[in-house]
Amino acid sequence: MDSKERFSNRVDTYVKYRPSYPKEAIDYLYEVIGLHPQAEIADIGAGTGVFSKLLLARGSHVTALEPNKEMREAAAKMLGEESRFSIGSGSAEVTGLPDHSVDAIVCAQSFHWFDRSAAQAEFRRILKPGGKVVLIWNARLTRGSLFLEEYEQLLRTFSTDYKEVNHQNISPDILLSFFKPGTMQEARFTNGQVFDYEGLSGRLHSSSYCPVPGDPRYEPMMAELRNVFERNEQDGNVFFDYETQVFWGEV
Repeated sequence: MDSKERFSNRVDTYVKYRPSYPKEAIDYLYEVIGLHPQAEIADIGAGTGVFSKLLLARGSHVTALEPNKEMREAAAKMLGEESRFSIGSGSAEVTGLPDHSVDAIVCAQSFHWFDRSAAQAEFRRILKPGGKVVLIWNARLTRGSLFLEEYEQLLRTFSTDYKEVNHQNISPDILLSFFKPGTMQEARFTNGQVFDYEGLSGRLHSSSYCPVPGDPRYEPMMAELRNVFERNEQDGNVFFDYETQVFWGEV
């Protein structure tokens, strides 16, 4: 499947059930990395605007780029009235932005979809001298509780191509090679969501590797999801834990 079209039929669940990012991570961007109010920031692979919204709240100017039409429309619906926000259909590889026009680039939950060499060249072109690139993920934990381990096993059993598109396939060596030698730094923060069964189901359906109704894997997957929930719920909820990972530097 074309990576730019993978989420076209999942926008509603993505908006409703995907996590935002912890305040501590955004503080880190502004207090350590050097983003600032009035900064011109490009949010590449902006999706439904989750991260753009957090940057706008700090006073920055955000140009969001999202090649998927349905996700772009969702971001425009949420943030289109913001005077410091604009959104276009460019991609990491071809942004359409002017040379040396942005102070920083952020890629939230998107870098693993890029053509890395083309994106690197494009980022160098649009960044101002000394500008930083920030790659950020909410990495779902797969260990630490029986629920997390059983949910991971469910994905490996029933998903369409989870192993192939998992962002954890981006190795430390790949990350290091994307940044200018000696400049990459990283930080990690805790994040989480609490779900009842409806919320857990919605979170699963927001993933591009989740089978859809009609797929022979769908009904067995949903039956097992119910079993996983019932084995692990506490007062009607399960705890969906993440490590928010931030990698940044110059390119």
